Amino acid sequence: MMASVGKAMFFDPALSGSGTLSCASCHVTSLHYGPAGKDPVFKGGAKGDREGRRAIPSLTYLERQPPFSIGPDDAVADDIAPTIAVPVTGGAHAAKSAVNTASSAANLVPQGGLFLDGRADTLHQQASGPMFDPDEMAATPEKVTARLQTVAYAKPLRDLAGIRGKVSSDFLLSEGLFALARYQIEEQNFHPYSSKFDAWLQGRARFSPAEREGYLLFNDPKKGNCAACHVDTVGSDGLPPLFTDHQYEALAAPRNFALQHTHDPAYYDLGVCNQKPEGRKELAPYCGMFATPTLRNTATRHSFFHNGVFHSLEDVLDFYVLRDIEPERFYPKGPDGKVQAYNDIPAAYQGNIDTTDAPFDRKPGQAPALTQAERKAIIAFLQTLTDGWTKDAGD
Repeated sequence: MMASVGKAMFFDPALSGSGTLSCASCHVTSLHYGPAGKDPVFKGGAKGDREGRRAIPSLTYLERQPPFSIGPDDAVADDIAPTIAVPVTGGAHAAKSAVNTASSAANLVPQGGLFLDGRADTLHQQASGPMFDPDEMAATPEKVTARLQTVAYAKPLRDLAGIRGKVSSDFLLSEGLFALARYQIEEQNFHPYSSKFDAWLQGRARFSPAEREGYLLFNDPKKGNCAACHVDTVGSDGLPPLFTDHQYEALAAPRNFALQHTHDPAYYDLGVCNQKPEGRKELAPYCGMFATPTLRNTATRHSFFHNGVFHSLEDVLDFYVLRDIEPERFYPKGPDGKVQAYNDIPAAYQGNIDTTDAPFDRKPGQAPALTQAERKAIIAFLQTLTDGWTKDAGD
């Protein structure tokens, strides 16, 4: 019952400040609840002319996300204890690989939570974020509550809320946000596990030679090393992998000058440490870190990283492999002619950037961890993670 109300809310543009945007406007059902188009961010607000701060994430596969914490590195845990531990100095950490997570187990790392900075712990909390953001749906609690008090689809919600819902608009609103959360949990399309990879796990599909090569490179700690963060093995609970370790990394994506707010030289989006007003002091070792997303359905996306700076998997793989070998490919040059590497993270926090784990452990003049052909093979494997695969589609 609550999920059916949540579904109606998800598709209802009248809940927004402009009356034209619904949750589904950004999270398109046919695109695995990700955005349509190639724009790096979505334009919203009460008049539809305000630029969002970050690229729109998919809403799929969030049902197993643990609450935010900072603690020991556990690459496969879905039940991380909600603790906060911050190292006294520095963000340096032991190397992490796809086949040996024990070497990095002592690292203190951010993990869990929703949004790219982990600021919400539950889908209930997450639902209010875009709805009341002035740059996104730009609704107000009063408008949403008024809608829920009168619209036909919300009658079951009002019945369940009872007398308390009639006398407390806050309670009715909370119940509405809970309904949105229930819809995301109960609707199978948010977590179908229906990719070719899932069929392969079940013995119902075979990888092509290119997909198999990409899978091996994805897991090779000296090559792609992708599985160090995008865990692709079945856990002790027997559930299919989510292709994320729920953790955060500072990868130093280039500043996206296509976004309006980046024209202000004082503006920086620093991920985890933007969670709270004093975060740049209290969480300084994690400034510049953003959540590692699931790679499920990643081949259907058109904007990558928190600022949408890249628009293809080819661009992303090139950045991973060549960031520190050919930095001039990704970063601009300053007035002095020098490449402004890591230009979207202030110098004070650049020590947090991952330069330890392959393929980021290269220096100028060294060979890249992956050749162009090998990068192409990994992309072939990533394409097996798209939901909706059928045997009739071929191998």
